[in-house]
Amino acid sequence: EKEGKSKQPFDPTQFQESIVQGLNQTGTDLEAVAKFLDSSGAKLDYRRYAETLFDILVAGGMLAPGGALSDDMTRTHFCLFTAPEDVKTMKAYAQVFNKLIRRYKYLEKGFEEEIKKLLLFLKGFSESERNKLAMLTGILLANGNLSALILSSLFNENLVKEGLSPAFAVMLFKSWISEKDINSVAASLRKVGIDSRLMELFPVNKRSSDYFSKYFTDAGLKELSDLAHNQRSLGTRKELQKEIQEQMSQGISFKEIIAYGREEIKKSSISEQKMIGIMWTSVMSSVEWNKKEELVTEQAIKHLKQHSPLLKAFTTQGLSELTLLLRVQEYCYDNIHFMKTFQKIVLLLYKVNVVSEEAVLKWYTEAHLAKGKSVFLEQMKKFVEWLKNAEEGEYRHKHDRIQI
Repeated sequence: EKEGKSKQPFDPTQFQESIVQGLNQTGTDLEAVAKFLDSSGAKLDYRRYAETLFDILVAGGMLAPGGALSDDMTRTHFCLFTAPEDVKTMKAYAQVFNKLIRRYKYLEKGFEEEIKKLLLFLKGFSESERNKLAMLTGILLANGNLSALILSSLFNENLVKEGLSPAFAVMLFKSWISEKDINSVAASLRKVGIDSRLMELFPVNKRSSDYFSKYFTDAGLKELSDLAHNQRSLGTRKELQKEIQEQMSQGISFKEIIAYGREEIKKSSISEQKMIGIMWTSVMSSVEWNKKEELVTEQAIKHLKQHSPLLKAFTTQGLSELTLLLRVQEYCYDNIHFMKTFQKIVLLLYKVNVVSEEAVLKWYTEAHLAKGKSVFLEQMKKFVEWLKNAEEGEYRHKHDRIQI
């Protein structure tokens, strides 16, 4: 018996008849549609006919490859593609899919597959149908009904060549951002690695930051162009850091590393503040730290004294000095056995002229981070008081009097 059952030919006709008939009866009442789909799941084989089910709900009938409706079966005029093109209706449709998938969990995968397929068929749909699909997809992404991985369909070269991908992306992202916000969108894209691929929405000859930025800014999506810009500069910083660490481990002279860093500031137009952050991380990553709190301080001071020229070269601005102090604070907070070393490091940086007293005072009075603030401010109290009280005439000797 079982044997015969599994050999049955795939025949969605009856399934389609039942769904179409139900939709024709419920008409535009989407709550009734949701109820109908809920109860039909008990009688019909949703698992087997998931694609048929979703095709009908979106397009009114089964879709042939490329996106045209197959004409050999009954269709319904009550579907996404014939619905009014407005946010309210799209939200109501999103609810229908949301309820259906929550009720029949096993449809989740089939639904993602369906959306990926629909995106590949964009060329076969009218502009209004594409808009509705884009709005709906944005809402479903915002609700967490879909993974952002479905967007990889938009990198299909035919869609890109036809210019359909970026246009669809604009509608989709607007809808998604208005449901959530750009940070939530960025997090979802980052989670699946799509954030670094957005350039692929454009043909190769248009894949420049300027083109990308202009396209999305003109379309009213400045947030997206900023997101991509930050993503690129983050990539640049990671590369840069790897390169500088590599140079350190090869024993390349400080003079050459500094020259390379200055060149990069010009070339990649990154700020000195970003560069001092990269230098600090590179210097601190180039050594195996002792796990014992009492030994690590000595080790750190020796290492930083030796590498201070690298830090000094990139603190020519007050803001860079402050950035460095904040990086030191963060580092000592994140690496617990460095907690007590903070004050010693700052003292050293002051003594070797990497940071000025103005920067230290500014850090102390207003610019420090919340991370471990009470501990670090307490550690710095004596030194700061001493800085404030030192007589004008003693400035010259001040460095000689600080015992490290």
